[in-house]
Amino acid sequence: MIGATFSIVLLCVLLILRVPMLVAIATAVVVNFHLSGAWALTLPQTMMSGMNRFVLVALPLFVLAGGLMNAGGISARLFEFARAMVGWMRGGLAHVNVMTSMFFGGMIGSSTADLAGTGSIVIPAMKKNGYPGDFAAAVTASSAGIGPMIPPSSPMILYSAVTGTSLGALFLAGLIPGILLGLSQMIIVALLARRRGWNPYAAFAVAEMIRAGRRALLSFGLPVIIVGGLVAGVFTPTEAGAFAVIYALFLAMIVYRRLSLRELYRVLVNAVQLTGELLVIVSLSFALGAGLTNAHVPEALVVIIDFVTIGDSEYLRILAMVILAIIAGMVLDPLIPVLLPIILPTLLAYNIDLIHFGVLMVIAVVIGQVTPPMAIALFISGRIAEVDQMEVLRANTPFLIGIVLFLLIAIALPEVATWLPSVMRD
Repeated sequence: MIGATFSIVLLCVLLILRVPMLVAIATAVVVNFHLSGAWALTLPQTMMSGMNRFVLVALPLFVLAGGLMNAGGISARLFEFARAMVGWMRGGLAHVNVMTSMFFGGMIGSSTADLAGTGSIVIPAMKKNGYPGDFAAAVTASSAGIGPMIPPSSPMILYSAVTGTSLGALFLAGLIPGILLGLSQMIIVALLARRRGWNPYAAFAVAEMIRAGRRALLSFGLPVIIVGGLVAGVFTPTEAGAFAVIYALFLAMIVYRRLSLRELYRVLVNAVQLTGELLVIVSLSFALGAGLTNAHVPEALVVIIDFVTIGDSEYLRILAMVILAIIAGMVLDPLIPVLLPIILPTLLAYNIDLIHFGVLMVIAVVIGQVTPPMAIALFISGRIAEVDQMEVLRANTPFLIGIVLFLLIAIALPEVATWLPSVMRD
């Protein structure tokens, strides 16, 4: 237990010192194996067993599909459609920002990709129309968190690989919470717009909405076909990922004609780099989780949670686990493949619904991305807006409070996440 505790502390210290995630977790794994006296050859075996998840094949495919859609010119089309839909509201451009992220989340499923795709368009437009730079960056960073909720979702793929939960069920579970999270952020925007006197961005016109909808129509085919195929049993997750790549490539190079061969090469290289790093982190995380399990860390975690919770309340137990995930998410990126192998035995011991908890974990990821010390979403949006990260943090306070309140509601009402998968299953 002492060696396991030292490994966890070492990992946290290295991450706080801004040591790259890959180096930090590899160091913690090696130290844990050394202190536990485990046979060195078991490390690569444990890593390979962690990688032996067929659903992980879908991860690089969805990452590549997202990169193709991002480079294929869909950002501007989605922005135009969102402007036609909600630009007439008070604070219209901020509403357009949130709506664009909701649309983009259904194409990409990654908050950082959402920031790269929409932030470079929406943030300059908001500053040009008189919105403070810190607010433009804040609403962009928080709305980008909708991306991992709405399918296809990279965090959901990682969660499915670690827990063995149905990826189709997880995609469906995130759909309603993702939409509700976006609507809650639009309510916050409406309240701020009324208080600060922000004007509508564009007049409502049915003809313009129809025109913009036609231009963006093919882009919406990707999430509809993928989720529909998974639910209907037409695709396995890997086949859905392969189809997504073909569909995105067809749109970007044939229909929209925005993707050159040189740009395609750049997208392929970025996809290989990102998925390569993620998969190595996944394998190391399984090894660290196995070492901590052998040191009886999950059992100790159960004792601690039982001690801090009052009575036999599943709500408080889930809340304690989610708080742990949020705290870990402040320094871990990615969170799910690192933390989940450690806490999965505890979830199983409490018989917690893994589909419901999967949605809660993704919300914890969203909170971690806008909370120091890492706050990667605030950092990226702040760079685009040319605003200090601390100013973005202050401007993001209403949205952070809104996400936390939404998380508490999602914990108290698991049906928000589990209703759609159960209906489609029946």
